[in-house]
Parts: sequence; structure tokens; C-alpha cells
Amino acid sequence: MIDFFPVELYYTYYINFLLFVILFTTLHTVLLRMDDPKNIKYLNFFGILCLVFSIIYMGLRPIHGIFTDMMTYASHYNRYAHGMPIIVKSDIWFHLFMKFCSQIFSPNMFFLLCAFLYIYPMYVISKKFFQKYWFYSFIMFIISFSFWAYGVNGIRNGIATSFFLLAFAYNNKRMVMITCMIIASMFHKTLLLPTLAYIITLFHDNPKTYLKLWFLTIPLSLTLGSIWIELFSSLGFADDRLGAYLSGSKDEKFESLGFRWDFLFYSGFAVFAGWYFIFKKKFVDIYYNRLFSIYLIANSFWILVIRANFSNRFAYISWFMMGIIIIYPLLRQRLYQNQNLIIGRVLMLYFSFTYFMYFIYYADKH
Repeated sequence: MIDFFPVELYYTYYINFLLFVILFTTLHTVLLRMDDPKNIKYLNFFGILCLVFSIIYMGLRPIHGIFTDMMTYASHYNRYAHGMPIIVKSDIWFHLFMKFCSQIFSPNMFFLLCAFLYIYPMYVISKKFFQKYWFYSFIMFIISFSFWAYGVNGIRNGIATSFFLLAFAYNNKRMVMITCMIIASMFHKTLLLPTLAYIITLFHDNPKTYLKLWFLTIPLSLTLGSIWIELFSSLGFADDRLGAYLSGSKDEKFESLGFRWDFLFYSGFAVFAGWYFIFKKKFVDIYYNRLFSIYLIANSFWILVIRANFSNRFAYISWFMMGIIIIYPLLRQRLYQNQNLIIGRVLMLYFSFTYFMYFIYYADKH
């Protein structure tokens, strides 16, 4: 366990480590061509460094009350380690996973395993799609605004979204892909939504349709927001717990403040990127179209329930895809003469939002 840092500053150290990596990477995009052997060596070295460091640093964090959900899982885990039965009725598959692990690992090793299951799939899909440029995609994942929160608090949700991403690394192996999506949905039922969105795109894969849908949900939410919340709450949206996310008590950090224009603005980063690359730059890629369409469908649902007290739980079922949607075309096709400089600017701007949100927007929360 890494307990030699003040727990209150644990993420502060991590985000400043990322600041160093982003500044150094941006400098490389200015000084070297993308395909320069020195740049490729740099990408591999810092990529592996960030992968290993992120897993170890996140996984071996102290079991402390500052990580709220972690304490809850640790309590269940210790009960299972002493032979107590599973008594919960929801999240049964994750509890079965915890009970199995409790017979093998200490709590610290369990959370290290969770960090691995959360972060490693981001490396796999980055390597699969972008090969020697995989680090640019991977760093976009770990500098995302929600990355840390869903690794240390929304642990189950974070692992589920990573398994959903992992499915796309096996798009040519249908059974493996289906298995990954099933595991994702079993770990957290909110992943049924992007899974359903994926199925929809198999029948209709035109991003323009889903882009129009996304814009339509904004006035629908503004005028009929409470109706949508009541509708999805009454349906239970897969189970009672998910219904409680819509109508339950407030989340301290993402408390309901009416229509969340700030979060809509953040969601718009990926919407603008997809629109720009597909319709302005004429970027053609079946997998990119599918990822973008899934993002639009999942994010549209969140917009409809944006006033809900736990709407952040639903926002993340689209936000986890933002990094790859923004960077994907820049790593698959030459779109600019100085594309390395564009990549550097994208990395810096995307990270700047995360840095700003932590040190300024939510400064009173830490």
C-alpha cells in the first residue's frame, strides 16, 4: 500500500505527474515528427511508464474514507474473507467476484486487481487501433476528467466501461466481443445502454441521424426534463438501484443544480470532434462511426435525465469514450500537414480542462 503521501493530496500528486507527461509529450510533438524513431521510442517508454505507474499508484492507494465507495467495497470484502455469505440482491456478479478474490487476495491486492481491470483494457484498445502511436490514445484516457473518480470510487462502473471498450479490440472475434459486453453489463447494468446502442448501430450506422437526435434531446430536456426522470424512474431502468440514481438523494460532488450546462459543454467536446472529422474532414472509418454513434445515443439519454441527482452516473456511460473519439482520426489518417503539432495541442487542451476542473472548479471539494 502506498501510504507515504498525504491521502488528501493523493490525486494532486497524480495529476501533477500527468502534467509533467503532457508538457514533455507536447514538447516532443513540436521538436520531432510523429514517425521519427526517437519519438516512437519516447512513446513506448512513457506509455509503459504511465500504464504501470497508473495501475500501481491507483491500485495500491490507502483504504481510506476519502475514497467513499472503496470503503464500502472493503467492508464487504473483509466480510467475505471471513466466510460470510453474500446477502445483497443487487450487483450480485461483482459481489461474487469479490467473494472469490477474498479467498485468494488481501484487500490491497484486490484493489490493485481492480485497477488493472480498469486501466489495462485502455491500453489494449489503444494498441489494437493505433499500434506504434498507441500512447496518444492511452494518455487521452487517463487524463480524462472522469478517469480518476471511476477508478477509486465508481470502481465497478469503471471496470464495466473498460470491458465494454475492450470488446472493440476484438471486433473481428464476435464471440469474444459479445463476452466482453456481457461481462460489462453484468458488472454494472448501466452498460446495457451502450450495449443496446451498439446493437442499434448494427442496423443503422449513419452518425448524422444520432447527431440530430443529440441536438433534439436538449430542448426536450429543457422543456420536459422532470417527465423524463419520472418515466425512467418508474421503469426502474433495469433495477431498483438504477432507478434510485434518478430520484435518490444528492451526490455531494455532482449534486443536482438544474440543467447542467457545464456538463453539456464538456460532453460537446466529443460531439464537436466527431462532427468535425466525419462531416468537415470527410474522415471515413466504420469503427469510428460506430463509436461516435454509440456515444451520441448514450449521451442523449443522459441529457434527458440531466437534472437527476445522480446524473453523473449516467453521464459516465458516454464520457468514458470521449478520449478515443477525439483522438482517433488523428492517429488513423493524415489530416494535416503538421499533424504532430495538432495532436500536441489536443492533448494540452483536453488535459487543461481536467486540470482546471480539479484545481479551480472543484477546489473547495479537496
